[in-house]
Amino acid sequence: MANFVFNIAKGRAAQYFQNVEDNSPSGCKIVVVPIEASGVEADATLKDYDTLSALLAGTTNEQTSNMTRKDVVAAGITITVDDSGDLVKVEIADQTWTAATGNAISDLLICYSPGAASADTLIIPLTCHDFSVTPDGSDIVADVGSNGVYQAS
Repeated sequence: MANFVFNIAKGRAAQYFQNVEDNSPSGCKIVVVPIEASGVEADATLKDYDTLSALLAGTTNEQTSNMTRKDVVAAGITITVDDSGDLVKVEIADQTWTAATGNAISDLLICYSPGAASADTLIIPLTCHDFSVTPDGSDIVADVGSNGVYQAS
């Protein structure tokens, strides 16, 4: 489950994931963005950003070594509607960075890109997850676990 849902995505995150699962609009995707531990802003500040561009314009930095963004398309998304539990849960496939190097990571952002090559000004941050790891050249796997990346009830 997310540490928090960005204000811009509250009430709409499930629809963004559904867009990717349906590939509508064509080329839309989920983008997983590793965030460096150094300079990351407080959650209360981060959740107010409406685009990835705005978020990265502050002191929060994206990891730009070989542990870079990952794209998740329809095949990597599972949406489960639980009528008896009155909730919807979204899971994404585990993400692996091979021989990862770079600065320490504190968080992973899960974002929605409305097109195959959308500019950061169009990418909407959906959820933020604690992910504390220091790349040391070994493989790093982000396992979203059984609670998924987003859940709404």
